[in-house]
Amino acid sequence: MLVYEAVKSEFLEDVFHDELTNNIINNFQSKIGTVNKSEVRSWDNSMQYMYRVLMDAEIPDNAGVAIEYKVPYSSKRVDFLITGKRDKEESVVVVELKQWDKVEKVQGKEAIVKTRFNHGLAETTHPSYQAWSYGSLIKDYNATVQQDEIDIYPCAYLHNYIVNGASDPLTDDIYQYYIDQSPVFAKGDAKKLRDFIKRHIKYGDNKETLYKIEKGKIRPSKSLQDALNSMLQGNDEFVMIDEQKVVFEEALRLANEAKRTNTKQVLIVEGGPGTGKSVLAINLLVELTKKSMVAQYVTKNSAPRNIYATKLKKNFKKTQIDNLFKGSGSYVDAPSNEFDVLIVDEAHRLNEKSGMFQNLGENQVKELINAANMTIFFIDEHQRVTLKDVGSIDLIKKYTAENNGEVHQLELESQFRCNGSNGYLAWIDDVLQIKHTANTNFIGKDYDFRVFDDPNDLLESIRQLNKDKNKARMLAGYCWEWPKETRTKSDTPDIVIPEKDFGISWNLDNTLTWAIDDESVNEAGCIHTSQGLEFDYAGVIIGDDLFYKDGKMHTDYTKRAKSDRSLFGIKKMIKEKPEEAAKIADDIIRNTYRTLLTRGQKGCFVYCTDQKLASYLQCRLEKVVEYNANEFFGGEIQVAEDGERYTD
Repeated sequence: MLVYEAVKSEFLEDVFHDELTNNIINNFQSKIGTVNKSEVRSWDNSMQYMYRVLMDAEIPDNAGVAIEYKVPYSSKRVDFLITGKRDKEESVVVVELKQWDKVEKVQGKEAIVKTRFNHGLAETTHPSYQAWSYGSLIKDYNATVQQDEIDIYPCAYLHNYIVNGASDPLTDDIYQYYIDQSPVFAKGDAKKLRDFIKRHIKYGDNKETLYKIEKGKIRPSKSLQDALNSMLQGNDEFVMIDEQKVVFEEALRLANEAKRTNTKQVLIVEGGPGTGKSVLAINLLVELTKKSMVAQYVTKNSAPRNIYATKLKKNFKKTQIDNLFKGSGSYVDAPSNEFDVLIVDEAHRLNEKSGMFQNLGENQVKELINAANMTIFFIDEHQRVTLKDVGSIDLIKKYTAENNGEVHQLELESQFRCNGSNGYLAWIDDVLQIKHTANTNFIGKDYDFRVFDDPNDLLESIRQLNKDKNKARMLAGYCWEWPKETRTKSDTPDIVIPEKDFGISWNLDNTLTWAIDDESVNEAGCIHTSQGLEFDYAGVIIGDDLFYKDGKMHTDYTKRAKSDRSLFGIKKMIKEKPEEAAKIADDIIRNTYRTLLTRGQKGCFVYCTDQKLASYLQCRLEKVVEYNANEFFGGEIQVAEDGERYTD
């Protein structure tokens, strides 16, 4: 997706006549979403510098120019692209623009620097690494770039930054590898950047290469379950970008610190659906193991562990797999500091007690912190989906303090699911009335969301989409029973909607790998078999536990199936603490559907048993609009604080 495209001569005219910024705002809001004033200021400032750089007759007037190109399968955008031909080969120069005027070197971490943002001094990736990583993702995911052998030349331009001699932190030797891959230009380097562009763009292309990149076929995104085997054999499958890289390097530093100083370290990493938590967890498992540390990947949810074990069994012994991937109840009797690092994925799903009868141990959070020199918790408190889920940031901090440990907290924001659409995720939060977000009427044009009147049509659409790569699945809220006598029979429907003559079975209990089995498209998964996994497309049936009335979303825990243990104990709690219990049940139901509705990378199709809810969703979908510049200048919409309940 390109926010702005032109040939060089048109770009120069737009800048000269002060028309460029308004053009960018209009296109940005129609294609991506709301913009803020700082983005507008940065565009206005940086484009003046690019205007000067491109004011050279040797840079062809018909070279392509693009601004804010959205990197495939992420929420990240490339600032500036210039396209043309070097000789016969097509070339793209990627320019990462920065307003920075100060940088601090960060020792002991690869490609990390410190600079000042609005919220203060913070670690981030070196501009050369950032430009290089974006270029790498374009190569990885744009099939046309690969097939046509389009060359990509990344660089960074910090037009406000003054390099202070050979010892300047920006150009320090520790960053040389990525500077070689992607040169960095600073204030006074306009001619050097111009020469870099002229070296790679000798002839114009009338935007043909831009068109190829924009319209090119995007390769399927790598999913963790597909890439896992290769990753554990030491291959780099995922290029980490921006805050992913920051978290990765900080985790490695803290692991070394814990071992070197014999101090207990705890790292909390917050991130919503699709922010790369699981990918980071596996990358850390691989890297820490390579560094001869005893590390384990821990998750309460058995579904991803079973998928991983199946994917790995061809190349790894069962004992090796069992030693790497553990359930969260495995540390009840673990000696203190037995492990170097425990990497806890889906930490919001941790329980208080362990064992089949929930009678072992004291608290899983406490046990995990006790068992390792360093514990990393990947957490999203909006994905707590059962009454037993006790994993929380406050609880982690409490038990860290009891162990005299040090707490560190970071956040992941980049979106790698839902076609990289942060807009869709924010829209879902707003639609489910979990919290107000800025994207009340925007989901991003690259994400396919549909509301179906007939579940049979929904199922048929998912079946058709599944034929290619077996990556489309049906999901449902747990509002239908799962009878023991038919749990191995897919031809016996469990989810029955008589008025639509529809029936489908729940996932079978004689397989642990429903998410990748060949015939699973004929069954519906629930929250317990799908959380922590991803598909290309998800078809979601919303049951009677979520409905729409009097202009608001409501939940009804009594509509949950008795065979679902997510809310086991809620009736007793309702009698003892009615208000607290009602709030907990309401959160769990909303969080469950938030999780189900964000399993699809490319699209989500929905059927609702409540007709008013279906009408509400369709109405919200029809209100998805293209913002105009006047809305931006009229003021910015604020996002509610986490936990603030939506009210009309």
